[in-house]
Amino acid sequence: MRMKQFGFTLALFLFLGSQAFSQTTQQTSGWLFLLNSTKFSDKWGMHLDVQLRSHDDLDGVKNFLFRPGVTYYINKNSNATLGYLLASTFHKVEGAADRHTAEHRIWEQYIITHKIKTLNLQHRFRLEQRFIDAGAEDIFAQRLRYFIRGVLPLGEAQETFTKGAFVALQNELFFNIQNRSKLNDHFFDQNRAYAALGYRFSKKVDVEAGYMNQMIKGASNNTMNNIVQLALYTRF
Repeated sequence: MRMKQFGFTLALFLFLGSQAFSQTTQQTSGWLFLLNSTKFSDKWGMHLDVQLRSHDDLDGVKNFLFRPGVTYYINKNSNATLGYLLASTFHKVEGAADRHTAEHRIWEQYIITHKIKTLNLQHRFRLEQRFIDAGAEDIFAQRLRYFIRGVLPLGEAQETFTKGAFVALQNELFFNIQNRSKLNDHFFDQNRAYAALGYRFSKKVDVEAGYMNQMIKGASNNTMNNIVQLALYTRF
């Protein structure tokens, strides 16, 4: 019953996001995602994620993201992180030379985890201060993100899930909370729904592959990006 409720919630998020979109352009891309969490002590650690994202139809690299952070572990079920992000975008311009832009962000996040029977749930709240290279002018904006992820082991029940196959379901909502008029002029920015199959090799390493549906609200044209993602998670 609990799993059904979680599935219904995920479907509802996706449905609500889809209702905000019309005249939508379809795209297909691939993302490579690497996430590492390293603890230096009981209270302090480091966050690092690196991503490569392709252009439409897998036509070369479009985005490179590098996101380090310092994490404070409040208790075994919650932590807070302060970090920086560099997001490089490589633009393909028909009939002209390709160009490169960069976005810098400061970000703060809070994560809380809990279990419902064998389902491991994570909630993440992230606030971003965005410094965007928009060509003619630089833009400052703030964005709020809410992320929920569930990991359901597929093998025999374990007190602590340390090895075996799993299913991962997640959804993330994005909201522009400052200077949205300089971006897409909408409070609702985008939605990312994701489902994957993975394998936990040990308590330190997960590998997964899945499909993400990214729905982006544009100022004049909206985009649905169909994404194949490969992900590696490491914990030390």
